[in-house]
Amino acid sequence: MGSYGSREPAADARANLEKETVKKQPSTTALVVVDVQNDFCPGGRLAVPDGDAVVPMINKAMDAFDHVVLTQDWHCAGHHSFASAHAGMEPYQAVDLHYGSQTLWPDHCVGGTKGADFHRDLRQDRSELVLRKGFRIGIDSYSAFYENDRTTPTGLSGYLRERGFKRVVLCGLATDFCVRYSAIDARKEAFACEVLLPACRGIDLEGSMAAAVVMMRAAGVLLLEAMPA
Repeated sequence: MGSYGSREPAADARANLEKETVKKQPSTTALVVVDVQNDFCPGGRLAVPDGDAVVPMINKAMDAFDHVVLTQDWHCAGHHSFASAHAGMEPYQAVDLHYGSQTLWPDHCVGGTKGADFHRDLRQDRSELVLRKGFRIGIDSYSAFYENDRTTPTGLSGYLRERGFKRVVLCGLATDFCVRYSAIDARKEAFACEVLLPACRGIDLEGSMAAAVVMMRAAGVLLLEAMPA
């Protein structure tokens, strides 16, 4: 186990995660699997490079946890975070919405479409909760804890706290957006938080991966290159 400082996990770290024997984690820890959906995997509308490579590693990691939460981007058609909802704007440009600057994305993860479905090989039988986020037309939601106005809660914090969880381990897509925001908000909500980087992949939009590492560490998030001990 150790902290991980590079922008993407090294090949040997990925291989080690796939091979290592997972150690059972405390019952007060939840594995939170972020947005492993078709539109974020190769061939999807907002594909994260190598995004589907996280699936076997996440499935392996689940063996170590008694409690698993899956999050799911769940937008409506015409969502204000879509470039198509703004005349003359292109994906990856920014626009000012009522809560501040918002990166515009290709249409993705529209609720009820194949793109919003979980990757077909992701284990879903272990999940105790599927948390959908980003369904309000006017607010995007990167974090599993708060929407992008930074005040509207998703309800995850209350769910975890009421069930007695003290610590979360995060993995999934994408490292520099939804995983990053979720990790920082987990610390804001006073949960111990670790990010299993070999089971994450990032977009790296204008240096966002390097910035994510800095910001997560500053928030007290532990970045792991192997399964937690």
